[in-house]
Amino acid sequence: MPYRCQCSGVYGLAGPLSYSEPDASQAGIWRYLKSLGLPGDGRQISLGEGNTPLVFGQGFGKQLAFKLESQNPSGSYKDRGSALLASWLLSRGVEEAVEDSSGNAGASFAAYAARAGIRARVFVPAAASGPKRKQIEAYGAELQAVEGPRSAAADAVQRAAADGAVYASHAYLPFGLPGIATIAYELCEQLGRAPGAVLAPVGHGSLLLGIALGFETLLAAGKIAALPQLIGVQARACAPLWSLSTQGYAGLAWVTEGETLAEGVRVRQPLRGDALLAAVERSGGRFAAVEENEVLPARDALASVGLFVEPTSAIVWAALSQVAEALPDPVVLVLTGSGLKAL
Repeated sequence: MPYRCQCSGVYGLAGPLSYSEPDASQAGIWRYLKSLGLPGDGRQISLGEGNTPLVFGQGFGKQLAFKLESQNPSGSYKDRGSALLASWLLSRGVEEAVEDSSGNAGASFAAYAARAGIRARVFVPAAASGPKRKQIEAYGAELQAVEGPRSAAADAVQRAAADGAVYASHAYLPFGLPGIATIAYELCEQLGRAPGAVLAPVGHGSLLLGIALGFETLLAAGKIAALPQLIGVQARACAPLWSLSTQGYAGLAWVTEGETLAEGVRVRQPLRGDALLAAVERSGGRFAAVEENEVLPARDALASVGLFVEPTSAIVWAALSQVAEALPDPVVLVLTGSGLKAL
């Protein structure tokens, strides 16, 4: 199963998503089964992902709502995409597959591969968070720790794919995007309306792009009157989309794959960057970048109100101070992963 086009580009979905009313007989993301694009005879691989809590609060003069994606089965939003990816792999008879990750996607893939009976091998940077590495191994996956930056793990897994391994990439393959779109559906149900704005961390861009696709699908179906503003947040140490959107192509010359505690967004060349840039522009949103010395204080600020998240998640709180004044209420912050993953 090829993971990318012969032109080296990423695959997209076959067409726009179609929204269907939630089916109360199903649970989590599977309430939107008809919107997920899974083959009709495909087996649903599930661990109870989706339907995560929305917790309300105040901050920076705004009405806030925190989407607790850390409450998914493996501890991160990645489960919404992994459930669909594992279901697709099984429908195509895949028995063994490889993946690469900074940690969360690998842990999620390992969990769902175990559920599906698929043998998994996961490539991660050697410096990846210890709890995430242990989690991957606990599910029975083979862990391949690769010295160097995040991109070195990506290079290693592509060499494995060139040798014949099935590369079940959460970044290259589009199968998980409809699962991530369910975040938008749930938010509108929980709020009774569309949010005014949504902030989410951005690495390759699949999270915010999936959310954007969800809101655009709701708009096309007449379920919401306007798109919320989308705010993509990156760490200043590795912020290609922020650099491009604020400084143009010249800004990319200064982008490095710098070290950051927000390891989940340490991606120098986002695979779905162009699509995400366009989606953010359509929403009237923007990108923000967070300095490294803001990351841990942001994590601690969230923990002080009972929300314990990993550093990658915390950058949305750090960015809020930059953009809050211009955002319409209510403002949703997507908290992507549990703080237990980064102890």
